[in-house]
Amino acid sequence: MTTRRPHRRDPEGHRQAILEAARRSFGERGFARATVRDIAARAGVTHGLVLRQFGSKEQLFLAAVPGHRELDDTIAGDRQTLPERVAHAFVTRMETNAAGDPLVVLLRSVASDQKAAATLLELMDKNSLTAYREVLEGDDEDIEVRVSLLGAHLIGVTFSRYIAATGPLARMDAADVTAHVSRVLRHILFDD
Repeated sequence: MTTRRPHRRDPEGHRQAILEAARRSFGERGFARATVRDIAARAGVTHGLVLRQFGSKEQLFLAAVPGHRELDDTIAGDRQTLPERVAHAFVTRMETNAAGDPLVVLLRSVASDQKAAATLLELMDKNSLTAYREVLEGDDEDIEVRVSLLGAHLIGVTFSRYIAATGPLARMDAADVTAHVSRVLRHILFDD
């Protein structure tokens, strides 16, 4: 006779396992090819639990990947040093783990599923816009344009340095990339 082990609930443990599995799956497969079923299997939970915890694959992506989780912390502080903080956080994150970064996953997803990539970009922009509205001055439309330009610039740097890995950006050391990105972000954010 086998005794059944009691089912233990561990919502936080399950959540962390799901996030870790999602990071691995999105990093390996990209957003479009990663599936909620695969992520659930890697985490040792049910597909339904993943959706109950996160609501959708898109929301799971935003919760799992680096960058957007830390955005509020990155932009908090002195407004005048915002471009330097954003550039430093971006370059540090990319130098540490570019393969799992949301911008790399987004760019890789464009080739396999343009609609999924567009949805993902829209979610990332919306999340960024909410955070930047707290620190930038100007009307909503102006802030939206500047945040979109900021994202477009970081996507371009991501492609040139971390995906194609060619040209002067790929050959620069990280400190120089940070300095150049900071200078461009200062113009985008403050129009100095």
